[in-house]
Amino acid sequence: MSDQPMSSDVTSDDKLWAAISMAISPIGPIIVLIMADKKDRPYIKAMNIPALIWGIVIAVLTTVLSFVFIGVCVGLVGFVIQLYWAYQLYQGKPVTIPVITDFAKNQGWS
Repeated sequence: MSDQPMSSDVTSDDKLWAAISMAISPIGPIIVLIMADKKDRPYIKAMNIPALIWGIVIAVLTTVLSFVFIGVCVGLVGFVIQLYWAYQLYQGKPVTIPVITDFAKNQGWS
């Protein structure tokens, strides 16, 4: 997790939408990107694109590895990690997904 201080204007609605976006990734972040009033909120924006990338990576890995039993394991472990990160976001703690968060920030997406 990151030790970066988040803005003090983070509302409970921001925390809820960031957690929803992480918990049901990759569908959740797409829904948030469609909602004009949510996609520009700093807390949601900082967590939304990494959640989208995470969801896509896990979906691809699960699909590719589904021909062997390990695909099911990857999907299950990925989902458990996703739920933990969603809980952390709901608590108001920013989450840093290894490699993905830095990649999204370097691209200027979050």
